[in-house]
Parts: sequence; structure tokens; C-alpha cells
Amino acid sequence: MHVGIIGLGLIGGSLGLALKDMKLIAKVSGYDLDKNNENDALNLGLVDDIISFEEMKKSCDMIFLAIPVEAIIKVMQNLKDIPSNTTIVDLGSTKEQILHSCPTEIRSNFVAAHPMAGTENSGPKAAFKTLLNGAVVVVCDDKSAGEFHVKRVVEILSHAGMKIVFMDSKSHDHHVGIISHLPHVISYSLVNSTLKEENKRNILLLAAGSFSGMARIAKSNPQMWSDIFKQNKDNLVEAITSFKNELEICENMIKNEKWDELKEWMETARALREIL
Repeated sequence: MHVGIIGLGLIGGSLGLALKDMKLIAKVSGYDLDKNNENDALNLGLVDDIISFEEMKKSCDMIFLAIPVEAIIKVMQNLKDIPSNTTIVDLGSTKEQILHSCPTEIRSNFVAAHPMAGTENSGPKAAFKTLLNGAVVVVCDDKSAGEFHVKRVVEILSHAGMKIVFMDSKSHDHHVGIISHLPHVISYSLVNSTLKEENKRNILLLAAGSFSGMARIAKSNPQMWSDIFKQNKDNLVEAITSFKNELEICENMIKNEKWDELKEWMETARALREIL
């Protein structure tokens, strides 16, 4: 099988490394708008070769879209003329808008998948082979895609060591809005508020595990995450409102010196230890 990857950053590059190890895959080709990314991906061995977008459409059995979610919507419009047996897989972090924007000509070819994996780093040099191994990948609205294409995607992603979960796109966007997207909002907010209040020297001297851990994902790619926030706006605003309410509860307990209530509130949160 000849696989193409559009977007050779962290996810696309890591996927390329994983696919190159599979006996099912004869060749992994890459394409990226950034020619430096293409050169890096080739030099790092993330893909076997670099081909043009048009060549990828003609020659690949399977095409992965590992690009920002707004770019996925644009690229799909240029894939309407692919062969009926070519599988398209989007790897974006939102699903409803992408699926609603999918042209009818390729809806049966199109499988929406979201690998729950990543780091704060970006670009081909951030890619590593084991990123996706053991990670959950959510496949959305699979009944709208052709059975042949869904089975092909499940087979490839399973061979990459991923755990397949099926979910409708509306539920997916609601859940990731709370569990994945809101933490990025909080991290960006924490870092911006800290930078306004503290100088770099104090941050360097005093930032221990708690701050560093929470601030880590604020180093993520702003273009990618602003696109995600845009597409999942309603769910994200709802999650932010819920978080602000919880923060207000905490603030009031501290202001009013309700230490026993505060301790109980903290104990409630510690229940997370039974889950993670």
C-alpha cells in the first residue's frame, strides 16, 4: 500500500515513522506547503520521498491530513477528484465542522479520526516513532464512510499500536472541549497573567514542577490552537464558563476563610487519582 501524508509536523512525521515499520505499507510519501519541513522530513527519514499534491492524489491508496483543522476544510475541496478506492483520513482535533464541510463526492472515502496524542513541540524535528503507540484514536461518524475505507483505517491505525474508539462527532467535540481544549485555554491564560505580573528572572528562579507542568502546553503552536478554538467555539465557551464558576467557588472560600469547605473541595478533585 502506498500512503501519503499531507503535513509533516509532529503528528504527520510521527505517523510516517510508525507506518514505515509496517509490512502492509510499501511506501510513505510526504507533502508539506513548507519546503523546509519537506527537506527536514526527508533528511530525518520520516517519509520515503516527497511528492506533489497532485501526484499524491493519483498514486496513493491512502492519504492522511495531518494539518491544522481550518486547512483540512480547504484541502478537502481539492480532493473531490480522487479515485473511489482512495481513503482520506483527517487527523484534526475537531470533527463536526470538518465533517459538515466534507464534499459529497468524497464522503464515502473520508474517515474522521483524532489521535489523542501530542506534545507542546511542533515541526518535523519534534516527531518520534512511539508518539502514537498506545494512544487512543477516536473515529467519528464512521457509518457515513464506506465500510471498505473504515476497515482500512482501523487496520492501519491498529497496526500502529493505537486503541480505536468510535464516537459521534458532536459528542467528540463536546468531550475534547472539556478534556483537551480547555486545558490549553487555562495554560495560555496562566502564562499570560504570570508574564504580566512577574519578571523573567523570578519565573526562572521560582518556576518549579507545578508551574512548569501547567505552563508546558502554552508553548504549543498558536496557529493550530486558534483554529481549534475557532471550530469548537461553542463547546469551548461552555467549558470556560463552567471552569470560571468553579474558580469563583474556590476564590470565595479563600476570601471568606472557609478552610474546611476548601479542604473538602480539594478532596473531591483528588478523586481523579482513581481515573488517571
